[in-house]
Amino acid sequence: MNPKESVSAASAESSLSLVPVPKYLQETYWWAYVHPNAVRVFERQWLVNLILWGNFARLRDAALDELKDASDGKILQVACVYGDFTEHVLNRLGPQGHLDVIDVAPVQIRNLHDKLKGRRQLSVLQQDSTQMQFEDASRDAVVVFFLLHEQPLEVRRKTVAEALRITRPGGKLIFVDYHRPKAWSPFRYLMVPILRSLEPFAMDLWRNEITTWLPADSKPAKVEKQTYFGGLYQKVVITR
Repeated sequence: MNPKESVSAASAESSLSLVPVPKYLQETYWWAYVHPNAVRVFERQWLVNLILWGNFARLRDAALDELKDASDGKILQVACVYGDFTEHVLNRLGPQGHLDVIDVAPVQIRNLHDKLKGRRQLSVLQQDSTQMQFEDASRDAVVVFFLLHEQPLEVRRKTVAEALRITRPGGKLIFVDYHRPKAWSPFRYLMVPILRSLEPFAMDLWRNEITTWLPADSKPAKVEKQTYFGGLYQKVVITR
């Protein structure tokens, strides 16, 4: 493993100020991810499930099912996740598997260390998703769980491009996020004021396919998409 890619809890704690927290995150999501009180409020399994209208476990397991072939390889999780998502990824690793988790917010790094202290096969690193410090084609699978809807357009494009860059040929890039509900779903109308007030970038995922943000010169081997809960959520799997 590249020495830059492996950071102990102690050294990670001492270097958490090296990567600046993006302005959009500080201004738009300070209440959810940046302020220390955010962890105290949102790090509750029942609350995470409630926010996703009872679908957290279903969506988590849908992402995990795509990681089977990479269980003994190198997996990257882009951004920390409230709840037990990362724990379940670790539980599915084989004896040779390893999970890297990156996040740009120091409080999220500390929180994940606290949740999973002592777990092996795990590195938690402070990195910006738009400038990942990993070599090309160095990961067998990359999972991006409910991150894209929190990013402005140009940040999102760079995140998608970086995630694709480090996925090896034949490996999977897995996105789970919001999606435009079907016309008959009451959430098509209920979620609009919620997202516009709390998640100002999320409506982009109602208007565009995730593949829209792939680099123009990319040629994935396969793209698979599945929707859930009347279309409110989606899983997109890109095989490089």
